[in-house]
Amino acid sequence: MSQTLAVHPPRSGPRATAGTVAGPPPFQRFLDTHREVVWRFLVSCVGREDADECFEETFVSALRAYPRLRVDGPQHNLRAWVLTIAHRKALDAHRGRARRALPVAEIAEVVDGDGAGGQAESGMRTRLRANAGVDESQERDETLWQAVRELPARQRSAVVLRYVADLPHRDIATAIGCSEEAARRSLHEGLTRLRKEMAI
Repeated sequence: MSQTLAVHPPRSGPRATAGTVAGPPPFQRFLDTHREVVWRFLVSCVGREDADECFEETFVSALRAYPRLRVDGPQHNLRAWVLTIAHRKALDAHRGRARRALPVAEIAEVVDGDGAGGQAESGMRTRLRANAGVDESQERDETLWQAVRELPARQRSAVVLRYVADLPHRDIATAIGCSEEAARRSLHEGLTRLRKEMAI
């Protein structure tokens, strides 16, 4: 993994006191624990070209907020928290791309739809899990992840958070700022759309 972070964690993390909610672990431990899943999430969402910058911005933002963070649940809540930040940075990256002037041939038409479909096939689920690293040497895998990156924002994030970050629906809902039912629907619609486009 080549990503680096040019920030220095505070010398001591927040201290828990009697009768208060415990603070998070030291920032360096938090970074070491979650950097891999954040990196894979960002590569899957925005591609390698923008992932480095989004990765650094994610953890800089996390570092700034960290002294005020209180842990009131299991460790996986910290993962949902940092992936919420990463999700916002990925959205910013997509908005930045949309503002850039692109040759007409490179503009991909993305339709935001609420169409319903049948159950996503297990082959799509297996493929998404198996190829979360986006191996550029395999053309079909890159085509799949390019299709993921072209999904509407909420569908894209739901698919990546489920099959790259392995988050439950509850934490996906937290990360993308919606109800659990809406998160399930976005995941279902994203998988249905991918299945149609990829004929998997």
